[in-house]
Amino acid sequence: MARKILWGSLALAPITVLVHYLVEPSEVAEFVLAAAALVPLAWLIGEATEHAGEHTGPGIGGFLNATFGNAPELIIALLAVNAAKTEVVRGSLSGSVVGNLLLVLGFSLLFGGRGEIDRGSSLVSLGLVGVATLLFLIPAVPSWSGDPERHGLALLSLPVSVALLLLYVGVTWYALRRHRELHVADPEGGAWSLRASLLVLAVATVVTALVAEILVGSLEVFAEEAHLTEFFVAAVIVAIVGNAAEHGGAVVVAARGKLKLATEIALASSAQVAVFLIPAVALLAWLIDPVALSFRPVELIAMGGGAVIATALLADGRTSRSHGVALILAYVGTVAMFFLAGDR
Repeated sequence: MARKILWGSLALAPITVLVHYLVEPSEVAEFVLAAAALVPLAWLIGEATEHAGEHTGPGIGGFLNATFGNAPELIIALLAVNAAKTEVVRGSLSGSVVGNLLLVLGFSLLFGGRGEIDRGSSLVSLGLVGVATLLFLIPAVPSWSGDPERHGLALLSLPVSVALLLLYVGVTWYALRRHRELHVADPEGGAWSLRASLLVLAVATVVTALVAEILVGSLEVFAEEAHLTEFFVAAVIVAIVGNAAEHGGAVVVAARGKLKLATEIALASSAQVAVFLIPAVALLAWLIDPVALSFRPVELIAMGGGAVIATALLADGRTSRSHGVALILAYVGTVAMFFLAGDR
């Protein structure tokens, strides 16, 4: 049923584009429509990536997942860079890390209940978020005084980004070696052909770029009309929208009793944003306009604190619904903190 709804809601994407160019509605309506359209697009990209991975093996499959699985967030971030909305860039990315750590993981545990998880893998993902947060301090701390967008901080962000990407490659290589024997060369029955998967990926990515451009272009007015700051809209609403399909998938998997997989989705997604997507955006931004990883204290506290809370709850490798409630409450507190922080 859910899949049928997602397939049907893909019609929102062309509707959003047509409405934007032909009707010229209010920016608030455009933002809401674009946000809704991005959810099924993110799901479709995830589906196509998964099917493509059935044909390519774990190495290329992992690369496709990292590249296209984060496509909506990457596109939104780069469009925000092009629009000189650097706070939106950093807010949406830090919000994505926190959303996966607290909100998605929290609901997964709430629906999954008691169970056991892959403790080692979970702690590795949480450790990656912790390391990334510490490295972000290098360009962030100097930005707390003076211009946070100054060129020197963008330069200071380069070695941090490279270090994080190397860390990501190393951990991914180790994980692939660890799980290589589990890979089955032949694709599962019902898998799309590789050509079809790549075609869907290409088309969905292009359409996502069009819709994301509308979202970013209408964000400022939406924030004003809703009496919210751009930072809050980016860190909460945009971050959730960019990951919505993945979030829903983790919760559904947990409700079906596959708690270990659901936990892996939430934590691995958070780590992937921290050590792959954020540095990738920082490096790619040099093709448009350099962006410094000058995160605000509230963002670093949210990311680091989220990792600490999740680690404390999952340290023994066991889960419960009370753990899920605690994580969700922590996310609510984080959202309140983002709201009170205001724009820079």
